[in-house]
Amino acid sequence: MLSKRDSTSTAFHSILTKVIVNGEVQPKDTIQREYIITKMTNLEVPKHTLNLDPRQQKSPLRSGATPSPNLPEAKHTHIHPRGSDGNENAHLRFIGTATTVLEWQGIRILTDPNFLHAGDHVHLGPGVQGTRQTNPAIDLEDLPNVDVVLLSHYHADHFDQKVEAELRRDLPIVTTPHAKECLQDKKSDDEKFTAVHDLDFWESATMNISSSGASASVPAVKVTGMPGKHVPPGPLSVANDLLSAVPPTNGWMLELGYSTDSAFNCGYRIYISGDTLLVDDLKQIPEKYTNADKPIDLMLVHLGGTTIPSPKVPLLMVTMDAQQGVKLMQLVKPDVTVPIHYDDYDVFLSPLEDFKKAVQEAGLESGVVYLDRGEGYRFGVKGE
Repeated sequence: MLSKRDSTSTAFHSILTKVIVNGEVQPKDTIQREYIITKMTNLEVPKHTLNLDPRQQKSPLRSGATPSPNLPEAKHTHIHPRGSDGNENAHLRFIGTATTVLEWQGIRILTDPNFLHAGDHVHLGPGVQGTRQTNPAIDLEDLPNVDVVLLSHYHADHFDQKVEAELRRDLPIVTTPHAKECLQDKKSDDEKFTAVHDLDFWESATMNISSSGASASVPAVKVTGMPGKHVPPGPLSVANDLLSAVPPTNGWMLELGYSTDSAFNCGYRIYISGDTLLVDDLKQIPEKYTNADKPIDLMLVHLGGTTIPSPKVPLLMVTMDAQQGVKLMQLVKPDVTVPIHYDDYDVFLSPLEDFKKAVQEAGLESGVVYLDRGEGYRFGVKGE
């Protein structure tokens, strides 16, 4: 991987080649624009670097009980809609809500852990409560070793009270700056999480995976914060910023691949939308990926049309409904889409059937895999 100095030098050279044309320096606004673009796309120095060792098997819970060696067997395992190419080496398991487990190279990444059961309640903001309608595919106590938690935002249907009480305090968590403040800075010394790594939009972290074999390249996961907006732009968004009623949220871009001393080679790219609406900021994603020869292989799209303050008083939608989900597919053009976060709480008013219908009407059904809770999806990360 490039040092910070080498990366800066590369970025400076890139700027010069863009702002000096035919020997003439371009206007100041051109220089400023190119500097910003180059800083966002050329500097590969991560904000955080995590070193993960799959040989260290620890319970994700504070109890320290010996963890299960593996996830329970999937109810059914799906593959690419066009069939298998025989190179599947990674696995995604859908647990429920926005909770998934990603397994590759011996590590496990747990997203938005929510393990409450049907009838349990979560607090979603001032005067806003949700009731769970379903059970997770597995219980929190049955989790095997988890290497990293990827938390899109600090909301109880993504990080519930049971999870917050029982997770091991030194378990690495990658999340938003707001969630880090809640999990670390605002907690007492004996309750604070000690390995929280915050990422804002377009900031990245690299997770290097220890390998027993000698190789010039190291398996790694690069995670980058993607734009997201839980509240629609306008006066309500301004009011929410003042009241902090609905927390800020991230999407994520996960790039699975291999690092050498000089480069990172992505072998599979996963976009997780997070609890966002279809806002203009998302247009930056295809600009930086799909249209920049960095195709998105898999999208996990958070749906449900979450409506607050309650199903009986649906005043404000704060996550994408079926129509917005299809428009996001058309915007970022993933190879495969897996919908999640669609029927687990009573505040979700846009059911999966609405999304299926909208997908079919748009002619996109060949690029969607539907997972029930407890089912999995296998895919292949390209080699070193």
